[in-house]
Amino acid sequence: MRDLTRGNPGKQILIFALPMLLGNVFQQLYNIVDTIIIGRYIGTDAVAAAGASFPVIFVLISLVIGITTGTTIIISQYYGAKDYEKVKRAIDTAFIILFFGSIFLTVLGLLLIGPIWKLLALPEHLVPDATLYFSVYAIGLVFMFGYNGVSGVLRGLGDSKTPLYFLIIATILNIILDLLFVLVFGWGIAGVAVATVMAQGISFGLSVLYLNRYHQLIRVSYSGLVFDRDIFRKSLRIGIPTGLQHTFVSLGMIALLRIVNGFGTNTIAAYTIAGRIDSFAAMPAMNFSMALSTFVGQNLGANKPERVKSGYRSTLTMTTTISLVVTIVAWLFGRDLMRVFTPDAEVIQIGYEYLVIVSSFYILFSAMFTTNGIMRGAGDTLVPMFITLFSLWVLRIPGSYFLSLRMGTDGIWWGIPMAWFFGWLFSWIYYRTGKWRSKAVVKYADNDQRVE
Repeated sequence: MRDLTRGNPGKQILIFALPMLLGNVFQQLYNIVDTIIIGRYIGTDAVAAAGASFPVIFVLISLVIGITTGTTIIISQYYGAKDYEKVKRAIDTAFIILFFGSIFLTVLGLLLIGPIWKLLALPEHLVPDATLYFSVYAIGLVFMFGYNGVSGVLRGLGDSKTPLYFLIIATILNIILDLLFVLVFGWGIAGVAVATVMAQGISFGLSVLYLNRYHQLIRVSYSGLVFDRDIFRKSLRIGIPTGLQHTFVSLGMIALLRIVNGFGTNTIAAYTIAGRIDSFAAMPAMNFSMALSTFVGQNLGANKPERVKSGYRSTLTMTTTISLVVTIVAWLFGRDLMRVFTPDAEVIQIGYEYLVIVSSFYILFSAMFTTNGIMRGAGDTLVPMFITLFSLWVLRIPGSYFLSLRMGTDGIWWGIPMAWFFGWLFSWIYYRTGKWRSKAVVKYADNDQRVE
């Protein structure tokens, strides 16, 4: 566990963020390896079918993840205040939410998947593979939620290293099982999904065994968990806006996929593959944002608000530098990266055009996520939710649709950075007001709300 209330803010955030960043590299390797094996050994149609499943899965898990994020923020603030009894109750409450949430969403997803494909106008020949892949993945949600719950709790306590170790184990298992089930057993797209579920289940099981034996604050035993209604209400206040934000973002991904689907299987496959590459590029901003949120939570909990501004500036500098490097890599090697996944020349070209347009604005994306990380760490998640919804549903989706009518697939991609710009602008304006500081769970007398 790391105390982020002391030492150089930039150094503390960097040290805390690096294991999370490395962990997310391995997390993305799940999807990367799956997509490579599907594209190389099963085919373009299977890539498109799996790609269609991801936004639907994300819709299902978004609300519960948001509520758990609220609990993580509460944990970081109580930990900063050294209130360990409430830390333990918050951890118990998070695990209870995750368990019952995963069961409910699995059942809901399996019941609704047929109508969802019709709503998305998914090409008919892709529906069987997409349904098979989604169904297997949905059954494994309890393992996904369990592992992510453990990771979120540990991040709130300042421990970003332990989740990395189990994620590395899961990624290696996933690769081995992918190759076994697809190349040896010939299970096709179902084998890819089964490999992912099994790898997540094993990783979660190992993490529980480890924590129960060696960790001081965390004991994962469903028979001994205590549900705290007050912490649950606070988790809802902080987490529901974040959960709704994730939900509407994922619905936006589905709406964007609906536009993409109109351009055929090759465009769906290109969008899926380029999205996997894009997810790697987005990881630094997202992980530094999470690190900054924990940093802000602990320091506001410890009544050290003066460290927040310094941490914000340091994080902006780091994410901007990384974004410039990633942009150059995407420009120079975008086609080569696409070629790793598929030999199809048309898919490669469409995906490269996506990467060139979107990567040119990674700096905006990083600035937006970093600024939102400040608000989330303080427990102010409502305003970022409205900013995200406006940027997505008023700007990105309509913009992509109308631009696609004039510019084809390139028009879809241009809607993405347009939304990032306004998302960053509105977030920065709100950050400057300083009102987010009043949303902290642990209260101290402080009338100076303005940020210079």
